[in-house]
Amino acid sequence: MPQLGESVTEGTILRWLVAPGATVALDQPLVEIETEKVTVEIPSPFEGRLSAVLVDAGETVPVGTPLAEFQAAGESARPPVAGDAPASPAAQA
Repeated sequence: MPQLGESVTEGTILRWLVAPGATVALDQPLVEIETEKVTVEIPSPFEGRLSAVLVDAGETVPVGTPLAEFQAAGESARPPVAGDAPASPAAQA
C-alpha cells in the first residue's frame, strides 16, 4: 500500500484493474484504492507480469502493506517487498 498523503495511514482496495497472470506496462493503472480523503488509481511500478494479488478487493490495509507480486520479463517471481522504494521487481503496488 503506497503512501497516498501525509496523514493517510490506510486504504481500502476497491477493485483490481488487472488480473493475476496478465502482462502490465510501467505506469499502467493497476488497482483502485480508497482512503478517507480520496479515491485513486495506482499505476504499476514495474513492467512485466502481475504474479499474484496479495490483498483482495474490499480489504483495508495499512500503508506499507504489499499489495501484489510482480515478475519482470525473464525472471522468476520473488517475494513481495513492503515500503515506498522497492529494490526488486517483486514489490508492492
